[in-house]
Amino acid sequence: MNEDILVPIAFFITGVMVVLISVGAAVIHRFNLHETVRVALRQGQPLDAEAIKALGAPQRKNGNNDLKSGLILIAVALGFVVFGALLGGTVSVEDGDPSLARIFAGIAAIPAFIGVVLTGFGIAQARNRSGQPD
Repeated sequence: MNEDILVPIAFFITGVMVVLISVGAAVIHRFNLHETVRVALRQGQPLDAEAIKALGAPQRKNGNNDLKSGLILIAVALGFVVFGALLGGTVSVEDGDPSLARIFAGIAAIPAFIGVVLTGFGIAQARNRSGQPD
């Protein structure tokens, strides 16, 4: 196989393998936790919240994850726009060839829109938790 093809393929396969291994480890951990709880319940052992926490059950996350994720995605989008502006100079189209700034602004639109939606969800959840109507 050609070396020019093998190196990029190996790079992407490595990334996929890291994700698969981490997800697989989390699935195995959760399966073992559930099996331990099943065995304890079959034996009649009482399980309160402290016992399950001691077994290593994942903690509930705080309620503002949507807001944080949305703001991080908006920051990533702004980073793409600034990066494109620094590389490409102006935001104009000359001879039908878009500049790097326009290309990066287009790429930045994807995380920006997702970030705006997640930020809206986070604000709506914060309002619901505080008891205010939408």
